[in-house]
Amino acid sequence: MPILNLADASAVTRYETFVKNAPYTSATQDIHWAEIKKGWESAQVYVEEKGEIVAAMSLVIKRVMGYALLYAPRGPVGDPTNFQMMRALLEEVRAFAKKNKAFVLRFDPEIAYEENLVGQYMQMGFKVRGKGVDKNALIQPIYNMILNLDQENEESLLARFSQKTRYNINLSRRKGVEVSWHTSDEALDQFYALYEIMSARNRLVVRSKAYFKDMMNAFKGCIRIYLTTHEGDYLSGAIALMYGDKLWYIYGASSNEKRNLMPNYLMQWEMIRWGLECGMKKYDFGGVFELDKEDGLYKFKEGFCREEGVTELIGEIDYIYKPLIYKLFTEGYPLLQRIKIKLLRRG
Repeated sequence: MPILNLADASAVTRYETFVKNAPYTSATQDIHWAEIKKGWESAQVYVEEKGEIVAAMSLVIKRVMGYALLYAPRGPVGDPTNFQMMRALLEEVRAFAKKNKAFVLRFDPEIAYEENLVGQYMQMGFKVRGKGVDKNALIQPIYNMILNLDQENEESLLARFSQKTRYNINLSRRKGVEVSWHTSDEALDQFYALYEIMSARNRLVVRSKAYFKDMMNAFKGCIRIYLTTHEGDYLSGAIALMYGDKLWYIYGASSNEKRNLMPNYLMQWEMIRWGLECGMKKYDFGGVFELDKEDGLYKFKEGFCREEGVTELIGEIDYIYKPLIYKLFTEGYPLLQRIKIKLLRRG
């Protein structure tokens, strides 16, 4: 059975065990990630060899003009350079795609851009959208910042940060900034208050508090809310999620007060220390849209990833079932994104 039967508890347990422990896994490919995507349907597809799951793809499904976008965020769970496996997954999706009137299957694995790899996907009939594509046309940024934790310790990591980053971590500590982590509803309330302040300052689209609450419930035991304080004032917050061999800095927030105390630097360092304590191999700072040191987000993350630099990912890999609907969607999506940004900036 290529589509996971969620009513079969033993099948779900077997599937979840594979996804959580497989190479190339991602929290966004966990069944529970699909549960927090309100307004989206979901399905899980897998491939077996000799009775064992060897590859999987968790799809979130959005209806567009009566047709379906099948999206596997950071999928598949399996080596995306193994084209025999990719053909098998594509074949398993085929009947499901037809039944659901899908116009495209889309996935965006965390693998580096290589011209040869792009060419191989194109030979298989895929369209690859990454390098040179308008950032507003992509669901996720193609530039990512990953800090290697494997076989590192606190001293060796600090030595790899930029001098300014080390200075800011120490400055924050000297000035009395304190960092704590929590999983309570009260901490989520405080994080969300900071998140709303930051979103208003940067004119960002705001997710609902329910979204974060669902995330905390879905990943109990491997997710934390970090908060920084100074003399009773809350300065910043973050949500960190541990999955597979990676700790993921998934959301951040900050107030407008005492920003000169550099609380985010010390908070990041404490989250990185959590990853070290738990034997994680990677710390994922998440994506950046601009490779420009005038861009504050890039400058901040680059200071921690000075040696690793930026990883340019391959981007979105699409298998198109209905070319006309696909064309309308891919041309309309960036337009809607630009309109949304303009409205936020005016507001």
